[in-house]
Amino acid sequence: MRSIRTYLLFSLLAIITLVTFFAVLHGYRSSIEKAEQLFDKRLQSLAEIIATTNHDTEPGIERNTMHSSTVFFQIWSDNIMLLLASHNAPALFLTSTEKAESYKDVNFAGYRWRTYTMHDIQLNRWIVTGERIDIRYSLAENIVTASIIPIVLAVPIAAIIIWWAIGLGLKPLQNLVLQLGNKKEDDLSPVVLQNSPHELTQLVTTINELLRRLNSAFAREQRFSSDAAHELRTPISALKIQIHNLQRSNNFKNSELDPLAIGIERMAYVIEQILSLNRHSPDQGNINKIKINLSTVIKMVISDQYDDISNKNQSISLMGDEDCEMWANKFALETLVQNLISNASKYTPEKGEIQITTLNHSDRIVMIIEDSGPGINELEIERVFERFYRIDGDQHGSGTLGCGLGLAIVKHIVELHNGQITLARSSLLGGLKVLIDFPYDENNK
Repeated sequence: MRSIRTYLLFSLLAIITLVTFFAVLHGYRSSIEKAEQLFDKRLQSLAEIIATTNHDTEPGIERNTMHSSTVFFQIWSDNIMLLLASHNAPALFLTSTEKAESYKDVNFAGYRWRTYTMHDIQLNRWIVTGERIDIRYSLAENIVTASIIPIVLAVPIAAIIIWWAIGLGLKPLQNLVLQLGNKKEDDLSPVVLQNSPHELTQLVTTINELLRRLNSAFAREQRFSSDAAHELRTPISALKIQIHNLQRSNNFKNSELDPLAIGIERMAYVIEQILSLNRHSPDQGNINKIKINLSTVIKMVISDQYDDISNKNQSISLMGDEDCEMWANKFALETLVQNLISNASKYTPEKGEIQITTLNHSDRIVMIIEDSGPGINELEIERVFERFYRIDGDQHGSGTLGCGLGLAIVKHIVELHNGQITLARSSLLGGLKVLIDFPYDENNK
């Protein structure tokens, strides 16, 4: 999108240049006409001076040799006999005797000449003065050009002044952009713009109204998430207890109750994942980040899930750099690690292997989780980040409980921390390799 400042600058310069062009064109034509009139007046004055200072009525012995080569004069008797002439004047009578005074353009000596003819009534003779037209035009253009050049040179100066003036006028808008750009994710406070111009007042009012509505919407979402977590978990916990009691009674066979128990367990799992997805969506503005060691979080999650991993006779290892401090939301980071390790354990067969590596590259923290499970087909790598998408649907070959939200939640948390996640085939263990790159930047806190 083009800049308002640049648009205004070029628009104003185009208008100024266009107006200046027509003004200069008109001035040029008018100046040339005025200069022509002055030069014609000069020829007339020269003829009058000659008539006043020279009273010859007989042919002269020789011509004047000291006169300018661009101006000539002739003195003719009434019967058209040359009495006196400048050295560069032709020997011909270049005009007619029909008018007492007349101007005429003639050609001789390879040039175009402007002539003036005056009838000297007192001495009954004709006086002719002439001047080269190319010299007249050259002098006229020099005079006019000298007056035009300052106008042309003023255009770049005007451009600089206009650029500065527009920038000064747009400064309140730049202040507004700066205020909005400096707002953190959880800052939905109104924008305050001191001495804002009338044109920006309505914009600031609209922005503040939008921020108010967003703040209300986030508050409603947080209340909904909290209420839903409480209202949904309670009846599901009650259902689990009832199923457990029914399984212990002799009225029903376990084979009849197992599908119901699995369904309730699946419902509880889906609800927990949906609530987690909502809490960690990048749209949520209230994100508190602290400095936390990724290795410490991984060790804690491994400790919490070690019983499930041990029940499948799987081995899990953590290697790499111990000092992997980064700015992150503690709960979100724990959820991310829990989902990844849980997925690795779920889809890795018994006696399989899980390996976690942490790397500190000073400007970023890298976490790699690899397993010896079946991995993910390259054609489905991008789709597994979609919500509720599972490979082979609900009939996954492993028979593992899932709802297709685990990796979607992981991706949201990674985006929340401005990181990148990559899935690939593990060359070490043959299963899935998850590589997450977190930037270490205090400005992200």
